[in-house]
Amino acid sequence: MTNEYQHVKVIAFDADDTLWVNETYFREAELKFAELLSAYETANKIDQELFKMEMDNLSMYGYGIKGFMLSMVESALALSNYKIKPKIIEKILNLGKEMLEKPIELLDGVEHTLKVLKPNYKLILATKGDLLDQERKLEKSGLIKYFHHIEVLSDKKPDNYLKLVSHLDIEPRELLMIGNSLKSDILPLIEIGSSAVHVPFHTTWAHEVVEHNGNGYKTISTLTDVLKFL
Repeated sequence: MTNEYQHVKVIAFDADDTLWVNETYFREAELKFAELLSAYETANKIDQELFKMEMDNLSMYGYGIKGFMLSMVESALALSNYKIKPKIIEKILNLGKEMLEKPIELLDGVEHTLKVLKPNYKLILATKGDLLDQERKLEKSGLIKYFHHIEVLSDKKPDNYLKLVSHLDIEPRELLMIGNSLKSDILPLIEIGSSAVHVPFHTTWAHEVVEHNGNGYKTISTLTDVLKFL
């Protein structure tokens, strides 16, 4: 281990698009949603209005597929001027149900990395989203045996991570976070004095996109690359 990480005792992993595929399914659902609403607006306008609705609803519904489903329904009502047929609403709800039933597709090297790290660190899952859905995905993934526990956060801001550090009874410098989102998994950790490793995913939700100069954290191409310095 390099001196940079010599104090690390706990490694927290983001779940969606760090351990398994997730955002790809949202993009697929958005395309199908636009097709269902094509009689009322252009695909670009539908996409914009759905994103706006998601942002308006975030504080109420939180993150995850169920909140996304509700935002699709509300957007359909608004875009159609409340003329949308019940059968289309049913199809929209089925889009969400299909997402909830998707198989878990692990990203390259995930299980090998967890297996190597587990003997030397306490591993936890630190994710946003719906608790029931995230627990279901972790169970289906076959990875639950590697984690000390799962922490579903209402948001991933510095205060949320400070509460997590307090709960773990460690100092901020003893926590390393690994994730795909600069906004949620990296920058808040740097701010509180923890370490972070960025593993970009090819698709990022617009809400998570931020610009940063890259200072203060490592960026790797695949999860197994963390084994080179841990």
